[in-house]
Amino acid sequence: MEMHASATPAPPTSPGLKRDIGLIGLIWTSEGSIIGSGWLFGALFAAQAAGTAALISWVIGALAIILLAFVHAELGALYPVAGGTARFPHYAFGSAAGASFGWFSWLQAVTVAPIEVMASLDYLSVHAPWVQSGKNHLTPAGYGLAVAFMAFFVVVNYCGIRWLAHTNSAATWWKVFVPVLTIVVLAATAFHGDNFGYQGFAPFGARGVLSAISTSGIIFALLGFEQADQLAGESRNPARDIPRAVIGSILIGVLIYIGLQVVFIGALPHSAFAHGWADLSFAGKAGPFAGLASAIGLGWLATLLYVDAVISPSGTGLIYMTATSRVSYGLSRNGYVPAVFERTTKRGVPWFGLLFAFVIGLVVFLPFPTWQKLVGFVTSASVLMYAGAPLAFGCLRKQDADRPRPYRLPAGMFWAPLAFIVSNLIIYWAGWDTLWRLGVAIVLGYVLLGGSALLRLNPKVPHLDWRSAQWLPVYLLGMGVISWQGGFCSTGPAATASCGATDALPLWWDMAVIAGFSLAIYFWAQHVRLPDAETQEYIGSVEVVSGG
Repeated sequence: MEMHASATPAPPTSPGLKRDIGLIGLIWTSEGSIIGSGWLFGALFAAQAAGTAALISWVIGALAIILLAFVHAELGALYPVAGGTARFPHYAFGSAAGASFGWFSWLQAVTVAPIEVMASLDYLSVHAPWVQSGKNHLTPAGYGLAVAFMAFFVVVNYCGIRWLAHTNSAATWWKVFVPVLTIVVLAATAFHGDNFGYQGFAPFGARGVLSAISTSGIIFALLGFEQADQLAGESRNPARDIPRAVIGSILIGVLIYIGLQVVFIGALPHSAFAHGWADLSFAGKAGPFAGLASAIGLGWLATLLYVDAVISPSGTGLIYMTATSRVSYGLSRNGYVPAVFERTTKRGVPWFGLLFAFVIGLVVFLPFPTWQKLVGFVTSASVLMYAGAPLAFGCLRKQDADRPRPYRLPAGMFWAPLAFIVSNLIIYWAGWDTLWRLGVAIVLGYVLLGGSALLRLNPKVPHLDWRSAQWLPVYLLGMGVISWQGGFCSTGPAATASCGATDALPLWWDMAVIAGFSLAIYFWAQHVRLPDAETQEYIGSVEVVSGG
């Protein structure tokens, strides 16, 4: 790892944004996004999908996300701009690709806050059944409560980035403390080693292990490290702080999540296995860890967990509401969406992007009314967003080779294509029934972006660099076709026929096809990247800020 500060003097900040957030604020912004509803549900759903082998699923998911985090660490420190994940592909491939990955970034960010609210309401429904109907759908009263949660996120964000960072830091200390306490208490009071051998190590085989990564909340739980990149335009010292925040937050999160999975399996009472791993059952299953604590006589821990079920998801939803407004701000700066998204308050808050995210977030509750369905959708949208970073990484190492790199990923040109393969595998494992819905959302995004350009709602509408994005439609359609011909579904391997996947590609051969297809797209994209001069023009005056 190579870390150094650039000697470049601090440039003027982006119009309307203020560089008020320090290292601890950035770390806790990413960590607060990682420790959210994923820890409340991920261990249960992963165990149901993969049995004891859920531990392998977590390790694979962790390695994949850590690899992506290292790629983002270099890019985030190199280009400290608001909504970074939406802008890195723009620098490498121009407007057509930049607008596409910008839409993927915004789509991912805007759906997370509703997911976190749904997680809180799932736990709350144990003691307040009026929140949800029997099918886990929100009742009118529950929907009203969801609106109140989302409104709270808007109000806190409106107070400004410095106040938000302090509020989030306090909440994140709590969010880290409670799962760590849960690990210690369950390991010390109710650990049954023989649980790990029940029905063999991997009762659902390799497909169960791999499917759990995308559909059981594992990747979703580990998402959020990139929040430091999204707020890089408001960091006091991005050259030093962005890499430390991105890498540090994901390492802390991985340790916590694997520990939670171990103690969850170990603490299950033997009666929970009456119907096998796929249908683990114990009192309070709607709140897995709280229900488990109650089942083994730890009522005080169950009470603490029900309180945390409101605090942890709310903290994550709060940060993703922030990220959504910054991504839309960055999209507007690039000319992709109406200029109104750049309007900020005196405190530097993109207020229109914030309100727009609030409205869209309420709509998201409607088509995906349960936590697990929302997770499958947002996981694919997230990893599709992340896939743009390895592609941009490889190009920008060549297009912007002379810029000082505060953090330089060793052997980066080897890791970048591997990170792209990993991204596409995670997308594929999400299942055809999730990906076709994501495809509809992508088409809708192109309609909206095209409408903004045709109506000239932003005076900075760029010319479309079609030549440098010629690989993009082949990539998106190709991933869809491979998923359709594969055998993965969000509801598990047994539901392949009902979800529409053909299962024509045998297991392992399908992943070989994904790997080969990914490498072809990666090197094609590298070959048609923007000329160096155009990349420099798009990057403009972005410099690495040094000093406090």
